[in-house]
Amino acid sequence: MLFAESVFMGLVSTAGKRPMCFAALDKDLRLLVLERGNMQSALAHVAGMRPAAVAVTSPQAPNRGCMLRPEVRRGFNLRQEGQTWGDWRVCEYELRRRNIRMYSTPAKKKDSRGWVRCGFSLYRHLQSMGYRFYVSGEETQERLMIEAPPHAFYAALLGHRPFLKRSLEGRLQRQLVLFLEGLDIPNPMRSLEEITRHRLLTGNLPLDKLYEFEKLDALAAAYCAYLSKVKHERTCQVGDREEGLITLPVEELREFYH
Repeated sequence: MLFAESVFMGLVSTAGKRPMCFAALDKDLRLLVLERGNMQSALAHVAGMRPAAVAVTSPQAPNRGCMLRPEVRRGFNLRQEGQTWGDWRVCEYELRRRNIRMYSTPAKKKDSRGWVRCGFSLYRHLQSMGYRFYVSGEETQERLMIEAPPHAFYAALLGHRPFLKRSLEGRLQRQLVLFLEGLDIPNPMRSLEEITRHRLLTGNLPLDKLYEFEKLDALAAAYCAYLSKVKHERTCQVGDREEGLITLPVEELREFYH
């Protein structure tokens, strides 16, 4: 199915134990797709919907050792001949030094976790479909792809680190962030309003309108894809262009996130 209007997608890579989540929004932030499936079905949606931008939640490439370069270390006031942070990509260090928790990406693909290798494959497929990495400040008419880790996404918008994503409060918090950003999704506060003493005691909680954390991650990625194409002035990037840039939904990051 081809869509005449702009579409923006988010893809959540997995290690294969659970199906992938993927989401699509239109230019008015209305929800078009929010599904689970394998990589083939996710890519089939990309091919059919031809989104203007796609965000993937995992790293785009292995660590290239940029954090070991003297000029890079000098810029971060690190000991130039040292090895500290050498196993991290520059974008990961930029977030971790601000207290936003990140995984470090190994230099070799075979040493990477399953969900990271899945992400590498997603980016390769997207490149073969004509997608190119978004670089802030560069004018392009091409279809864009970005790296958008959900934890950093929510921390940036909240101004502090979010609750754990698997917890009830973490899901409520994440869905409320997206709802307040204008996505056409249920207001999670209504679920709280419907929790009565009787419902709590009987274990009958009205949480059917509260999304699972993987779907919230997919929605966050889709929204970040939307911002990178439609409201790029509301985004910033960290990292090294050669090694990989992470796109975030704020104009500027704080120095520290509690």
